[in-house]
Amino acid sequence: MFFFCMTSTIAETAARFAPAPDEALLAEIAQGSEEALRTLYVETSPAVYGFALSILKNVHDAEDVMQETYLRLSKAAAGYRPEGKPMAWILAIVRNLARMRLREAGRLCSPESMEGWSEPADIFHGGSDDRLVLEAAMRLLTDEERQIVMLHAVSGLKHREIAGLLEQPLSTVLSRYHRALGKLRRELAGAAGEKSRN
Repeated sequence: MFFFCMTSTIAETAARFAPAPDEALLAEIAQGSEEALRTLYVETSPAVYGFALSILKNVHDAEDVMQETYLRLSKAAAGYRPEGKPMAWILAIVRNLARMRLREAGRLCSPESMEGWSEPADIFHGGSDDRLVLEAAMRLLTDEERQIVMLHAVSGLKHREIAGLLEQPLSTVLSRYHRALGKLRRELAGAAGEKSRN
């Protein structure tokens, strides 16, 4: 029952935060439409920010990468080839920019850089259950698990798409996803038990 509630929250989060962007928007952006770029930003920024944050674990860096993503996207839209996967294309840009930022900084982010991770952007407008799941994901999961959960839960990608984006076997993605859900389920069950005792 609790597991069903948690996965329902994740599924609702995905549906609310990541409608699949329309390829026609990218065509309009390629022709210089600022309105299309604004629309794409509104539709995809929670997923873009969430994925950048899952890689960088730093609010300010994630915000910078999010902004850079849309700048790059506006210039690269003409090069997009319609394949029915615009979100995967956008998230590949995010991944590349985030990795470049990590290489440039020559560092891996420390856990201290996650403090107040959702405050500045305040891009996740979900309820307290969504926030608990996302905070637990940022705190408990390994880098790989966190990226997979964010891509599936916030970006709404299928596991096969995530495997392609992260360049990992599908079986690895599925295994890490289920392990991550187990960790989140135990954490949230513990938090619910503690709350009921108080």
